[in-house]
Amino acid sequence: MNFRTPLYGCLLAGGLLFAGASLAQDTPAPAASATATDTATFNTPQGQVVVKSAPAPAPTIAPAPSFQQLAAGGKGITEEQASAYPPLANDFLNADSNKNGKVSEAEYARWVKQLH
Repeated sequence: MNFRTPLYGCLLAGGLLFAGASLAQDTPAPAASATATDTATFNTPQGQVVVKSAPAPAPTIAPAPSFQQLAAGGKGITEEQASAYPPLANDFLNADSNKNGKVSEAEYARWVKQLH
């Protein structure tokens, strides 16, 4: 039997594990400091990095059209009709609280109220 092949594999695996652990310990973790001015400073091995950021502005949406306008004279707004007002189309499943496939006038009024 040849015992050298498994021995070489074990030595190689152990060496790689040891090298990885020693490299991980030598690399300093970046230090971060954030302030209320939306900037953060990070110390990296290559030098200091300053990141300036701010949240994106809230999207503005047009006022909700009337129920009659979206329902086109019907008793409910279908998913196809809701596509005329993208915020309702995106939230159709939530607006249709009884899950019957149509948004009634009362459901629409509740949904519009939650927008504000």
